[in-house]
Amino acid sequence: MRAIGQACLRILLSCGSIVVVSAEEKFDFKAPVVGQGVFTEDLGLLQRERDEYATSLANYVANHVVDQKASRSSLDFARKALALALNLSSRNKRATVLKFQLAKSVMPKKAEMKYSPKTLASLFVVRAEALKEQKGEKNLLLARALLDLAVTIDPHNEDAVYAYEIQKIDQGEVQWSELTDVPPAKN
Repeated sequence: MRAIGQACLRILLSCGSIVVVSAEEKFDFKAPVVGQGVFTEDLGLLQRERDEYATSLANYVANHVVDQKASRSSLDFARKALALALNLSSRNKRATVLKFQLAKSVMPKKAEMKYSPKTLASLFVVRAEALKEQKGEKNLLLARALLDLAVTIDPHNEDAVYAYEIQKIDQGEVQWSELTDVPPAKN
């Protein structure tokens, strides 16, 4: 019996050198810099809507990054989506916390979503059309960004894909640096 115990102990000890304790892998996330945000009070959204969109975007991003195990494409999407969320509502708690976590290579926890991804993408398409009708440089920037995110969130949404492709033909790609790399406000 003693010999069997010693044999089991040797096997366990030899396996110990093979087994690696899986710590969360570090990932490289370049956090967006948004300051107070590029959108003013003139934007075609109420502050309550802006905050709701910011929270919905942040929750989607958290789930997407977790589901994709912090893949490069999920982190690139996260940078754009969080930049938009924080430009809409610079003090949004969920977006601010998520930005901090990702910047520190902390895998976020999955979040409960108010809208399914399909519904969120559809909402963005409808809102983008309304913003385009309201005219104005910032409304157009937000509309274009919402369409860009909508096609990533739900690439099967034909209305989103069509509007996005027409947008690219008419105005080119969205220049995300306008939202992701906002210089600090001058006092």
